[in-house]
Amino acid sequence: MIALVAFRVAAYVRSHRVFQALLPLLVLISILHAGRAPRGAEAAALTDSAVLVIPLLAWATRGLLDTEPDEQRAISATGVGGRPREVAAGLLAALVTCAAFAALTLGSGLALGLSATPSRGVVAAAAVVHALAVLAGVALGALTSRPLMPSPAYSILALVAGFLTMLLVGASPVYWLTVPVTAWMKAAGAGRLVSELPGLAAVSLAWCLAGLTVYWCLRRSRP
Repeated sequence: MIALVAFRVAAYVRSHRVFQALLPLLVLISILHAGRAPRGAEAAALTDSAVLVIPLLAWATRGLLDTEPDEQRAISATGVGGRPREVAAGLLAALVTCAAFAALTLGSGLALGLSATPSRGVVAAAAVVHALAVLAGVALGALTSRPLMPSPAYSILALVAGFLTMLLVGASPVYWLTVPVTAWMKAAGAGRLVSELPGLAAVSLAWCLAGLTVYWCLRRSRP
């Protein structure tokens, strides 16, 4: 299965689909860090970058999972011993790719976007929200990939609608009904990210795992 993960990541790069996410990501980083965040706003700046990178991570996941033709996916499932292992390999490939993009985003923020060195607690919290952003992006991208949504138009609309739902519902009192990305930003802006992160991370992780579980179950019965 590891060979299939490496094959899919390599195919994503060789097909140049990687640039569909990488170039917008570089533009986003350039805009976010055009000016350094003032002292005391380190958590807010890093959390904003984690939230804004989610749709790009979803786009990267969708692109990676859509790289293989349907016939090749069937061959891959046979080669690795069944559909569940093939589905797991796709998700692992997406996680590896999105983790690299998120690391680039976080590293750029720490190196270029801050006026002062953040505390260890803030850095750890920023790493956690970027990890949650990876899971959210992979879940959203997987649920809108071609095996589940063959229509590119509906797929793109669903991806955008999913991220907007996170933003809008996350800003409401019932933020726990979705991945509460807006609540991340609110907590960071108020200087409470480190203290509120355990609760927000639990809600976020639950929804990400639920999305990945739905994808897993649907893909087991579809080519």
